[in-house]
Amino acid sequence: MKRLLSLVLFLSLISLVGCEDILECVINRRPELPDKSFKTGFTNQLYYEEFDAQIKNEPQDNAYGYNFEIEGELPDGIELFIDYRTLVFEGIPQSQGSFEFRLHLNVDPPLHYNEETEQYEDSMCSESTSRTYTITIN
Repeated sequence: MKRLLSLVLFLSLISLVGCEDILECVINRRPELPDKSFKTGFTNQLYYEEFDAQIKNEPQDNAYGYNFEIEGELPDGIELFIDYRTLVFEGIPQSQGSFEFRLHLNVDPPLHYNEETEQYEDSMCSESTSRTYTITIN
């Protein structure tokens, strides 16, 4: 009886969201920011750190549009430069301390035309993510 109920629930889910949507979430294609520790910087010395955002389980990362927002404070003297999906933190820090900020990433997936539905569709399970980072200046 439990097996039958599980099967009915699964088939109901597929009928509501579509098999393709479930498959996309199994593939788990979604934006990712790296789990990264920033190096310690020093006042009045050049600070440089960079990393790339990516789409997990997607070999065509460059086909997506990347939009970043930062929430919080960077150390005085350090700026964030964005070059498509590469983020560069660069400058000469002016004060000591630990500076925590949250980086938000929203992506615009490439749209694919579905001839059956005659609509454009994206192929992602999630289109946004965020992560908190800390830069320490001594």
